[in-house]
Amino acid sequence: MKILALIPARMGSSRFPGKPMAPILGKPMIGHVYEQVAKTPLLDLTAVATCDKVIYDYIESIGGVAVMTSDQYERASDRCAEALVKLEKANNTRYDIVVMAQGDEPMTTPEMIAESIQPFFDDPEVQVVNLLGKIESIEEFESPNCIKVVCDLDSNALYFSREPIPTRSITKSIPMWKQVCIIPYRRDFLLEYTRMKPTPLEIAESIDMMRILENGYKVYMVPTKYNTRPVDTPQDLIEVEAMMAKTKYSSEA
Repeated sequence: MKILALIPARMGSSRFPGKPMAPILGKPMIGHVYEQVAKTPLLDLTAVATCDKVIYDYIESIGGVAVMTSDQYERASDRCAEALVKLEKANNTRYDIVVMAQGDEPMTTPEMIAESIQPFFDDPEVQVVNLLGKIESIEEFESPNCIKVVCDLDSNALYFSREPIPTRSITKSIPMWKQVCIIPYRRDFLLEYTRMKPTPLEIAESIDMMRILENGYKVYMVPTKYNTRPVDTPQDLIEVEAMMAKTKYSSEA
């Protein structure tokens, strides 16, 4: 299978304007994400999908691939679909799997990308996958920036929410899970996603995956063995930089 990784990124975040270009260990955050994702051996191409020329120019300056997209999108999946079509036309090729890796996840590793792709080799019925991480603190469980998810017994998502679910009582018998935003799609399903109209719960929760669930499709969840943390606020940036400084990332700045 030919596999494309796309990293959606834009400067206009309401919670943290200019976030993709914020420096971490001397390098813009989007640079860390791009370089880590591109190291994944299974990928045929890695590109950044953006509506901002400053991001486009930076990625090109480090020898990377970037695609300019519309600035009208509310959902990262829609932005990636436009970038997919443009890259296929430019490269005269057709990709089978499109991996969406978020530009605000600088602790992403190649191993995480590989984890997310494996189900497509194992099961031809799988159309979209999310990585699944454990919620480790009350603060994370309560935070609207952490997307919580509950699953059925076959590891398919039942619901995603920014609210604490499935219960506010943290117990050992009820696992508390979060979405880790590495999301591979089969190519045709990603394009089908863009033809679906935004749905009520997608809008209410501000979560791409709800559009899929509300239309009756499955989202397969894969527990990850790796710890990561997104950057949603300036304070997150400080804390993530401190975490990365203690790891291998410090030697890559």
